[in-house]
Parts: sequence; C-alpha cells; structure tokens
Amino acid sequence: MRDDSLISIFTVPYLVCIMKKFTELQLFFETTYPLNQHGLDALFALFQQRNYPKGTMILQANEQENQLRFLNHGVVREYYATMEKETNINFYTEPQFITDLSAFNDDLRTKKNQESLTDIELFVIDKTSFRKLLEKYQCGKAFISLSFQKLLKHKEVLEYNRMTKTAEELYQELFIYKPNWLQLIPQYHIASYLNITPETLSRIRKRIS
Repeated sequence: MRDDSLISIFTVPYLVCIMKKFTELQLFFETTYPLNQHGLDALFALFQQRNYPKGTMILQANEQENQLRFLNHGVVREYYATMEKETNINFYTEPQFITDLSAFNDDLRTKKNQESLTDIELFVIDKTSFRKLLEKYQCGKAFISLSFQKLLKHKEVLEYNRMTKTAEELYQELFIYKPNWLQLIPQYHIASYLNITPETLSRIRKRIS
C-alpha cells in the first residue's frame, strides 16, 4: 500500500526547490517565448546547472557550438579576437540565452568568444538532447524561429548604429537603455565595445555627466 503522506513530505519540497531553481528561466519563457507547458516541462527537465568562476572562457572561436546555454546569474562578455586585439560585441547581464544560435543551428564552428566577467550560473542542454525535444514538440521549433528573428533584428540595429552614430551617441544610448552595463562592466570593456580608447571614453563620460 502506498504511503501518500511519505510521498508528500519528500515530493512537495522537492518540487518547490525545482521551481525556485528555474524561476528566471520560467519567467523568461512566460514573457519572451510563451510556449506550451508540456514542451516547457520537458525542456526544463533537460537543463543541467553549471557554475563557473570569474574569468572562465565559456565559448572560444573555432569551437563547435554544442550547447544551448541560459545565463541565470552573472555577467558575460562576447567578443571577436585577432592577433592584434579583442573587440567586444555584446554583454549579457540579465537572464537570457547566450548561445551562438547561428553556429548551434547550422552545425558550424563559432567565430565568437565568451568570457565570464563575474561568477556565473548557467543552465545547459546539449545539442543532441535538444534536437530530440524539437522532434517531439512543435513549440521547440517556434522557440528557434523566434530566437532567430530576435537575433537578426538585434544584429541589424547594432550594425546600423555602429555605421551611423558617433561613439558619444552610442554611449548616450547605453546610458539610457543599458544602464546596467555601465554599472556592472569595466569601462575598458565598454570602450572596446564602442571601438574607442578608454581615455576617449573617459572624456565622453565627463561631457555627459
């Protein structure tokens, strides 16, 4: 005979713990990708938690992008690197997916690098497991489609801004729309993102403040 009281003692706290663990991930899907609940439950079951200290390389150029990664806590910078310099192209400071989706979806080697600027917590799914999920749930395909739409829109806006606006105008936009970047990210990384020297950034900050 099943002891329901014993099941409730262990199952309820366990479920509460699991839900707390995925709170940010669940909120992300509820607000950004409203997918069907059965598909989400299956998706959450595949995630594995990974914790990394500050200064860890999460992704390196010429690697295969084999993980779907969700940043739950912390700050990550994304950049291109040559023999001469590194150029920051994005920062992740809020809970969101940080995978190079183009490389992930097309089985290509990435051109990007990602480094943790703080201690970070990731939720990770390997590509094989995720693709099996796509075969089973239509909502997974919707997630990929919507993700690519957002990726392309962000890329177009970024390229337009870099081509048409001055470094000071770009900084003013960060000041308005990305204040958390200016609070959490070292200024020399912001300067690299704006493609200017730290000294030039310092002068811009003095003029704006």
